[in-house]
Amino acid sequence: MANISTLNSTAAGFDAVSPQVAGPSGRKPRKVLSRRNIILYGLLIVAALYYLLPLYVMIVTSMKGMPEIRMGNIFSPPLEITFEPWAKAWASACTGLNCDGLSRGFWNSVRILVPSVLVSIAVASVSGYALANWRFKGSELFFSILIVGAFIPYQVMIYPIVIILRELGIYGTLTGLVIVHTIFGMPILTLLFRNYFTSLPEELFKAARIDGAGFWQIYFRIMLPMALPIFVVAMILQVTGIWNDFLFGVVFTRPDSYPMTVQLNNIVNSVQGVKEYNVNMAATLLTGAVPLIVYFVSGRLFVRGIAAGAVKG
Repeated sequence: MANISTLNSTAAGFDAVSPQVAGPSGRKPRKVLSRRNIILYGLLIVAALYYLLPLYVMIVTSMKGMPEIRMGNIFSPPLEITFEPWAKAWASACTGLNCDGLSRGFWNSVRILVPSVLVSIAVASVSGYALANWRFKGSELFFSILIVGAFIPYQVMIYPIVIILRELGIYGTLTGLVIVHTIFGMPILTLLFRNYFTSLPEELFKAARIDGAGFWQIYFRIMLPMALPIFVVAMILQVTGIWNDFLFGVVFTRPDSYPMTVQLNNIVNSVQGVKEYNVNMAATLLTGAVPLIVYFVSGRLFVRGIAAGAVKG
């Protein structure tokens, strides 16, 4: 009997405790349409419309003919879609005496972009790796100079660089502009690579050193395979910065080697003939297509690389 009463009391105690254990726990879930969510998503929608509305106007205007544009309703979709403004912007829009559109400027921009991006990223990645893992005499001073160089306004350096390029005999050429973009891109890229390599586990570097690996072996076999996100960040920054550049393009090149942005400015600001807004909008979209495509293709890796590079400074 004692055992039966003991079992009954145990069962009763378990029944009393079990509702507390099996019941729901944690904070009460918030309502989807709470005041906080309404304000947050409302602000996000307003910000998105602020940036997307001009893009919408540019797209629909570039697909309209001039008679429809003169009707005045810039927000209405085109009644009859035409791609003639795009073709004219690319191949036959006039800028002064030249009527070859953006095509010449596009290929000039490609010839500027490719070597500038490759050389600047290659040099900056090796420099950042050396500053992060190989302590040499004067490394801190070198790093401080790079940081200062990353924040010097470009306008301050234009005249001295013009003199240097002129003395070297490459002023007004694509080679000179490639050198300028490479030099100005390296400080901030070196800072990004240095911070990223510093955030990697130091044990990997030490283990490789114990195994007898040298500078280049560690870089190519260990650091480089792990650095894809920061390489994507560097590529996006350089592509957008170089492709969208106007100041260096108009200062350090001549009309036959103008990049695409300078050609776009000449087309939009041309005073000859009728102002063709559809051609101007199409030319603007064509000029901005390359950095937009690069960002949308690799945007997720861009966020990963930025986050990883910001762990340590």
